[in-house]
Formats: sequence, structure tokens, C-alpha cells
Amino acid sequence: MIKQILSRIKNLYEKLMPHFHKGVHHGSHHAQVAFAGLAGLYWNLSPTNRYRVRLAAFAFAILSLGIVLGRVTNVNRIVKIEASDKALKVEKSGILELKLPGIKLNPEIYIFQTAEKVQVPVDIKVPGRLAFNAERSKVLSARAPGRVERIYAFDGAQVNVGSPILELYSPDFISAQQEFMLSSKISKVLVANKTMGDLLEDARFTQEAAANRMRNLGAGDGDIKSIETTGRTQTNLIMRSPLQGVVVKRNVEPGAAVAAGDVMATLADPKHLWFLGNVFEQDFRMVKPGQKIILRLEAYPDKEFVAYANYIAPAVDPQTRALLIRADVENTDDLLRPDMFASGLLTTGNADAIVVPQTAIVRIREARYAIIRVGPETFRRVPVKGYDLNSKSFAITEGVEQGWQILAEGAVLLNDRFAKQED
Repeated sequence: MIKQILSRIKNLYEKLMPHFHKGVHHGSHHAQVAFAGLAGLYWNLSPTNRYRVRLAAFAFAILSLGIVLGRVTNVNRIVKIEASDKALKVEKSGILELKLPGIKLNPEIYIFQTAEKVQVPVDIKVPGRLAFNAERSKVLSARAPGRVERIYAFDGAQVNVGSPILELYSPDFISAQQEFMLSSKISKVLVANKTMGDLLEDARFTQEAAANRMRNLGAGDGDIKSIETTGRTQTNLIMRSPLQGVVVKRNVEPGAAVAAGDVMATLADPKHLWFLGNVFEQDFRMVKPGQKIILRLEAYPDKEFVAYANYIAPAVDPQTRALLIRADVENTDDLLRPDMFASGLLTTGNADAIVVPQTAIVRIREARYAIIRVGPETFRRVPVKGYDLNSKSFAITEGVEQGWQILAEGAVLLNDRFAKQED
């Protein structure tokens, strides 16, 4: 029933609206009939339903009144929207000019300096790694078949020249000792008998040959002298360190059988290292032996290590397309370790540049910019070229002329204004 009444009200509204638009103030005969029908339906309802109809009619009347008032009061106004005056000028070269009329920059935040050209070193970046100096490294290898009886120095052990590394049983070494001891005894007998000079010379020749054979097998002069003095041979050959350094790697275990030529241990001097760097093709022409390289490592971000190039490879690595460069590195403080990655700056000469703090450089992707002041309220953002001198300074080689006022502090903040104007 309520839905029927609301439908009748809607139909009545649609019939009455044209009369309102035509200025008709009196209802028509059809309107009177419609009102009479609605009245009959209304009084046939229960009091509760009549209350609901009154609420619905009241809400519908408010909605209709709002629609009528909206149509009457609608005015087509012309709103003037002024285009924002972006105080930004963009040049074809990529330079941006910004005007800030009436704005005074805080001198405690925005600090300018006069650009001055100075001589700075021209460096190229050389990535690489550290390695043991091969000229100061040695490999202990078996010079005859045998068996490892004992190991004296394990991986990482500090050794001096002559320090025992391992003990090796070798039949060839025992045979060489016996030959030397026999020739030594014969020489002593012949020395006592002066009538056999020719035989003495042959005996001494045989003795020296046996001594050299022992040396070739790894025996030292002390071992040879001991046999000559005591007249007793050694059961095993003691392999000794030929240098002062550390045992880098041990390749055998006690009881292992080795053949002639097998590597038993590797020794190196950790005080002398190499830097093996890669120079790319565009920088080949600037690299020469003897040039200084400043090395920086992630392990010591606040320290610099100095090296000097002593070797440049004659050919390019076909895989990396880089040229190998080698430099001696003194590790006197024992801070460096082989296979540590290092970033080198190789000094190739000097050039004129304007040195500014790193805070003066605005970095956007791969591009570098600086902000200069060209008037009391006018600033320009110019693209620049250059390189990092260190973690605090940047050398501008192109883009800024001497005498310009360059923003040294606060460039990132002022660049935000450029960015907002660009948007």
C-alpha cells in the first residue's frame, strides 16, 4: 500500500512540475482528481502506516524543494583562473634559471663561494684485488718419491728462513747420503796417504757430486756438514723454509705418499703484496709504469694505501676487455690480506679544475649539477663534469667558470625549488 502511495506521489510530481515552469498558480481538474484519490487511500491506512506516509512525503517534499531551488539559483559564473607564473627558465643546453623575487636565502644554510681554478691530479678508477707477491712466494715440492713422516708448520704458521716445514722419508735421499759419506771417508784416507794424489782428486769430485745430489733433493748445507762431521746419515729428509713468511697452504697429510714433483706446501711473505687492477680501454693511453695508485678498501674506509705500478700487461683480457696492471703494496702494518677487493685511483697527470665540497654537487641519476648565483634573486642550475677527489671534495673540470658564485652548502635544498618549478 505504501509503495502505491509513493508511486502516486511521484506521478503527481511529474504532472505538477510543468505547471510550475509555465507559471500556473491554480491546479487543473486532473490535479484535483489525483489529490482526491490520494486522500481516500491515505485515510484507509492504519495510524502507523499514515505516520510512515507522512514521513516519506515530508522527505520527498524537502528533496523536491532542493531541486527547485537549485534550478532557480543556478548561475553560470565565469571563474578566472590565473596560470601559475613559474619563475623557471629552461634553456636548450639543460641549464635551468630560477627567480625567487622577494625571497632572501638564509646565509647560515646557503653558503656561496667564488669559483677558483687550481691544479688537481687527474685520476682514473682502477678496480682490482690484492694478491701475494709471486716473486716473494715459494712452493715446496717433492724432488724424489717418498712418504711424509711429520709436519712441523701447518697453515698460517709463521716461519723464518731455515725453519722446518715437514719431514720426508726418501730412499733416494738415503742413497745420496751414503754415497756422500763413503766418498768423504775415502777422501780422508787419501789425504793421509800423499802418494795417491790422482785418486784423491777423483774422490773429492765424487764427494762434491754426492753433496750436490743431496742439495737437489732438498737437504741444506747444515745437513751435509753434519754427515761429514758425525759420519752418520739421517733417516728422513727435513724440508725447510726458503723464506721468511707464512705457510699459505699445506697440500699433504702425515703418512701421505708423494711422487717427484708433487706440491707439499706453499709459502709467501705477507709483508709484500701485489695489487692486480683492471684498466679499461678508454684509459689505456694514460697508463705508464711507475705511476702512483691510491688504494681504498671497504675494511678500512678511513685509510689510504699507496702503491706504484710496476707492470702493464702486453695484451687485453679477452673476457673482461680490460688491461691488467700490477703494483707493489707494502703491508708493513699487517692490515691487508690477499684476495681483498680494492678500489684504486691511478694518477695520470694534473689538470685545471674548480674544487668544491661534495655538498655543492647535485646528483640526479648519472648527471651532476651545480647551482650558481647570477643575481640577487636569480639562480642557475648548470650541468658539470668532473670527478671525486676524495670523500669530501669534488673537482669540476667543465661547466663552471672562474669567478662564478657557486653554492657550496645547501645545494640539495635549493634544488628542491627547481624540482617543484619543473613539475
